[in-house]
Amino acid sequence: MLISVIIPCYNGSKYLPEAITSLRQQGMEIEIIVIDDGSTDGTAKIAKSLGCIVRTIPNSGAATARNTGLKLATGDFILFQDHDDLMKKGALANLLAPLKQNSSLSAVMGQAIDFISPDISPEEMRLLAPRTQPYYGFLSGAALFRRDIFDIIGSFTESLITGETVDFLMRLKESGLPTIKIETITVARRLHSNNTGRTMKKQEHKDYASLLRRKLAARRS
Repeated sequence: MLISVIIPCYNGSKYLPEAITSLRQQGMEIEIIVIDDGSTDGTAKIAKSLGCIVRTIPNSGAATARNTGLKLATGDFILFQDHDDLMKKGALANLLAPLKQNSSLSAVMGQAIDFISPDISPEEMRLLAPRTQPYYGFLSGAALFRRDIFDIIGSFTESLITGETVDFLMRLKESGLPTIKIETITVARRLHSNNTGRTMKKQEHKDYASLLRRKLAARRS
């Protein structure tokens, strides 16, 4: 049962090798697809040297990068991972087990735990607020999908710059496709000064407001 892991990456050479190592250590049959989103730092070269499938595209954002990865994926199951996060030991096996046991399930969602990247300065560390407990509520590294659900509910909305994950999960929930959550921590989310959630706050709020308006309009209709 092949798992396709899709990693969108823009100038991620600093942390990408660690992320890929955490995937190789899973001991599972996987293909790692790195979508180089117009990087200028040698991301593509590093990914190729680590045995990944690599596709370089003009800088377009996470939604387009993920959709590009989906077109290249050959696996029965899909996992998205951010280039700076680390998969926990045994994570893929834990996510895959319920899907193997129950063919009606479309997705399995695990938990994440935050950690502050040890390479940043004390000043940067003081600006970060890691969550102290495991949590749900996002996509990368903590959700394994059957490949065919993207044929049912579609892929990522490329007009959204930061809200593509929430939009996708909203459509998944609205579809009624069966999913489950497991209490296993599957990914360690790295906090540093260049996290998208910190650098694109205004755009994130704008995209979330757009999604809320869409949902309210759907309810009225």
